Amino acid sequence: METFHNVLIAVQSNWLGNFGLNLLGYALIIGPAALLIQRLKKNPLVERGQGPLYSLLRLCVHGSPKDELPVKAPEATPASPSRSTAGSGESSSTEYFLRLAFCILGLQVSYITWGLLQERIMTQSYDGEQFTNSQFLVFVNRILAWCVAGMYIMSSRQPKHVGPFYEYSYASISNTLSSWCQYEALKFVGFPTQVLAKSFKVVPVMLMGKVVSNRTYPPNEYFTAIMLSVGVSMFLLSKDDSSHPTTATTFAGIVILAGYMMFDSFTSNWQSELFSKHKMTPMQMMFGVNTFSCLFTVGSLLFRGEFFSNIGFILQHIDFATHAVILSICSAIGQLFIFYTIATFGPLVFTLIMTTRQALSIILSCLVFGHELTIQAMLGVAIVFLSLLLRVYFKTLDKKKAPK
Repeated sequence: METFHNVLIAVQSNWLGNFGLNLLGYALIIGPAALLIQRLKKNPLVERGQGPLYSLLRLCVHGSPKDELPVKAPEATPASPSRSTAGSGESSSTEYFLRLAFCILGLQVSYITWGLLQERIMTQSYDGEQFTNSQFLVFVNRILAWCVAGMYIMSSRQPKHVGPFYEYSYASISNTLSSWCQYEALKFVGFPTQVLAKSFKVVPVMLMGKVVSNRTYPPNEYFTAIMLSVGVSMFLLSKDDSSHPTTATTFAGIVILAGYMMFDSFTSNWQSELFSKHKMTPMQMMFGVNTFSCLFTVGSLLFRGEFFSNIGFILQHIDFATHAVILSICSAIGQLFIFYTIATFGPLVFTLIMTTRQALSIILSCLVFGHELTIQAMLGVAIVFLSLLLRVYFKTLDKKKAPK
């Protein structure tokens, strides 16, 4: 037993070993669960049985039958200045811009605060002790998001869930791993580099969309993707003159960021498939994915013997506990603002707001944590955000040309 413990400590000493242990911890949950689901699919009692237990098993394995779903009343389209208050153009315009200002403020405050706290937790010490467990931070974020989504579903009249509940687990695994990579990367690269990498994920999302859903893209999207590649490459290849070791771009950091983009691109494409296939609501998606994320992270933390030690870290460092709670609150509130903004103003307005947020995050990170950017790096940042704005512009043109 002592030999296994020594091997575990040795493996945990590097990021690749940590990643492998995460996968092993998930496999200990996924393996038996997959075998159980296969057995339950072939069991006729699951489909014919009566009672709450059989209803729960049907939901997990088969989903709700289509003929059991209530007939939904047609939903009104999102409010716009011309429809919300007919005959009162001035008041409707005021309401429109007040809602837009509310969304901009909510998204900027929640995600800029989230980004700064993320960098604070992973790069600064607490009373001389460094917090290093990225997976526990993922768990803290997911448990609060799960509670928020669950309370919203219970308090509102959500349509009945359709798809097999276990299908959320695929997006959950990739989402958990992408979040782990996101936090872990801050040990090797600066926050500005991480933000630029998030912008670059448009490229792997397109590639993953081609693989998963066989999607095709217009030429302007390939053009903006090339611009993104050029801008990010200029930023990463620029000489960083900062004296802070946390801002130095390392090979390990680039590999972890590549993992983040790959896992995150799969998450968005798989969630898109579920939305198209089962017509679920965003809150149902949020609840389902976070349910499995909590199970995976807790199981892996218990397997590695790190769950209670991290609880002890929280109890010993009140500042860390405060930062972790605020981080989780910002993440959950940010998701709610994302859903509301997209539903009210559409994805193009949302993309513009988040692009502005990324630029502000880089500026604030440089001011607060002392990152220094060379001229080449700043030019690369400018190219990246120009390509994102062009992407939004091209999408607007395509939308106007599309037949109504």
